[in-house]
Amino acid sequence: MTVPPSHSNEFESSLNIQTFLLFMVAIAVGLLVALVLLPSWMPNLAFSLGGQEPKAFWYLSRATAFVSLTLLWVSMALGLGISNKMARVWPGAPAAFALHEYVSLLGLAFALFHAVIILGDKYINFTLAQILIPFSTLDYKPFWVGLGQVGIYTWALVALSFYVRSTIGQKTWRLFHYLSFGMYFLALFHGLFSGTDSSAGWAQQYYWFSGASLLFLFFVRILTALFDVLFPQKKRPSTVARPSQG
Repeated sequence: MTVPPSHSNEFESSLNIQTFLLFMVAIAVGLLVALVLLPSWMPNLAFSLGGQEPKAFWYLSRATAFVSLTLLWVSMALGLGISNKMARVWPGAPAAFALHEYVSLLGLAFALFHAVIILGDKYINFTLAQILIPFSTLDYKPFWVGLGQVGIYTWALVALSFYVRSTIGQKTWRLFHYLSFGMYFLALFHGLFSGTDSSAGWAQQYYWFSGASLLFLFFVRILTALFDVLFPQKKRPSTVARPSQG
């Protein structure tokens, strides 16, 4: 008789801790290579990259900020869809979990790129220490920039929890995952109060739509959990095959 897979194995990560660490090293190497080779790869922007006031690094940082926040939004929407059972309709819980995992990693990569690429900007003139140490950008909105820095470190911890789940246990893993809500609000406030595009109409609409959609899914999750408590589904008794009578 075929034994159906357990619910816990249904959402196991397809990667291991070694692959995750290799992925993070690849991101770091890629960022360093981009900083060195980007001017030669973009000859048409040579003045913007190498002039007295290079702007391309600033534009890249701004663009990747929205990309990383969007990927974080998608990842959290998939996670909430799994927990409130909406993902069972489409694309299916296992597929949603895999997308949730990989989109989170991709978003983290863009967030790191957003932070590091700004080192090339000569106007704001951040140092590596200011990029790494939260709330140390004294010349430019240290509190709001610091929230984004804390958000990236929190994101890395949440992403790491995927691959140490069996070691830290299910309860601890869930606690780490609850940090995602705080992480999203850190990123949201960072963008709202330190981003130069925050006053634009399209940016305001984007923040409202993404935040409101996650809030909606969060309330659906609460109502689903409440419904399960008030109206628990009865488990069907296991059927035992009777021997055939000749």
